[in-house]
Amino acid sequence: MDGPSRGADVVAVLPAAGSGTRLGAAEPKAFVPLAGVPLLVRAVDGLLASDVVDHVVVAVPSELVDRALGLLSGRPVSVIAGGGDRTASVAAGLAATGPDAEVVLVHDAARPLTPVDVVRRVVAAVRAGAPAVIPVLPVADTVKRVDPNGVVTDTVDRSALRAVQTPQAFRAADLRRAYAGIPDPATDDAGLVEAIGDPVATVPGDPLAFKVTTAWDLRIAELLLAGAVLEEMSGRTV
Repeated sequence: MDGPSRGADVVAVLPAAGSGTRLGAAEPKAFVPLAGVPLLVRAVDGLLASDVVDHVVVAVPSELVDRALGLLSGRPVSVIAGGGDRTASVAAGLAATGPDAEVVLVHDAARPLTPVDVVRRVVAAVRAGAPAVIPVLPVADTVKRVDPNGVVTDTVDRSALRAVQTPQAFRAADLRRAYAGIPDPATDDAGLVEAIGDPVATVPGDPLAFKVTTAWDLRIAELLLAGAVLEEMSGRTV
């Protein structure tokens, strides 16, 4: 599928080459169905439903490019072969965003229930002048620091801690600059932007933007979707 058309100034990059090992799946995680729809498709459709994303670049294993193209047919989406790790896949996706991209989002295919308001918040914050923006949630659990033997050494003050979600949004030029140095593999693109000295702003995330990593997570997502469908059906009959 062709790359972003001219005028696509907000482009999302979706690395989707994860193995799915922890999910217990026999195929890459992004292609595992959630209530009959692959995680990849749900994640892409969530980005596009926000009405602030013009185009999505999806990076998948090379042997699955055609399959992904079939699943995403009819959408403003490009599918490319990803790299050997997440960082390499994002770098490949970033290279395919096109010269007109002003804002680039990086999103996890494994966050299929991310509300559209989260997408809108990160894009609005970059448009307001932030070089980089991440959605976050306060850390609810007590956090302990332990030594190599598993013995607690101290309790961490969680008041300043935040759990980070995606999509993360960046000024395109800043994210390209962060990736220009061929960075070490990273799980957080905002960390790469921090490393070049850019400030990273935060906006409220959402519990629904949780990452589907294990079979338990997938089951929770299925139950949440089932509940939403029942609520919608109930509302229609009132």
